[in-house]
Amino acid sequence: MRRLALIALPLVLSGCFYPADRGRALETRLEKLDATQAQLQAELKQTREQLDATLPKIDAKIAEVSKALQSLDTASRRSGADIGIQLQKTVEDLAQLRGQVETYLYKIGELEGALSKTSAETEKRLLALKGDEALKEAEAKKKAEELKRPTDKKEFLALAQEKAKGGDVAVARQLYSEFLKKWPKDALAADAHFGLGETYFSEDKCREALFEYGKLLQEYPKADSTPDAYLRSSECFKKLKMQEESRLALEELVKGYPKSEAAKTAKARLAELDKAKKAEPKKGGKK
Repeated sequence: MRRLALIALPLVLSGCFYPADRGRALETRLEKLDATQAQLQAELKQTREQLDATLPKIDAKIAEVSKALQSLDTASRRSGADIGIQLQKTVEDLAQLRGQVETYLYKIGELEGALSKTSAETEKRLLALKGDEALKEAEAKKKAEELKRPTDKKEFLALAQEKAKGGDVAVARQLYSEFLKKWPKDALAADAHFGLGETYFSEDKCREALFEYGKLLQEYPKADSTPDAYLRSSECFKKLKMQEESRLALEELVKGYPKSEAAKTAKARLAELDKAKKAEPKKGGKK
């Protein structure tokens, strides 16, 4: 029961809150950008429909020209002038249709460019509203997308761990998250959750870190990294000034994984806590 309480708490703590005034500003800007995008998409759809309607006409004209050319040898009763006039008219109609197609293609290119620009502006404004952290994450995502992904899950996880070890925490976070989407139920997901938690812990984002450690404790109690997750959870709770929960994590670690290296550290920290508690002056006692 105590362990369940420890696991459940990080999930409660993980909620994110957005300032009301910035949220309203974000919604207003997004509504305007959405309206612009909707208009551009409608125009693009209309132009594409016009293009789709014109292309069959071109095919029909080409077929007509081909048929006329094939009939040149057999149309002995018709004068060459008559055939020439017919061909000339067909060629002119075809040229006109091709001109329409070129116009539609140009317009489609313009509309797609405008949509792309609007989408880029939307993303840029969103990131600006969310702050430097969002910009950092966006840059990391872009950088991560440029990396060549191993198809083997072990190599994929090793790449994420390599990036984290090298100090490229944001990119490592992207890779860990992607791993968990690709292989959410794999045994290696335990290490991915722990690694993801470590990227947050290294930036003092204890609430986010606790969420990942909590997932590990809940879903992979026998994983090699589980004892370390308890130890990290204790440290996170301590940073959040949640002393009772911090101690509870240490106790659960010692109880559940007594032979682990992390348990040795936990025992030492519990001894320090007990010593500090004994040293505290009792209420009502002499100073």
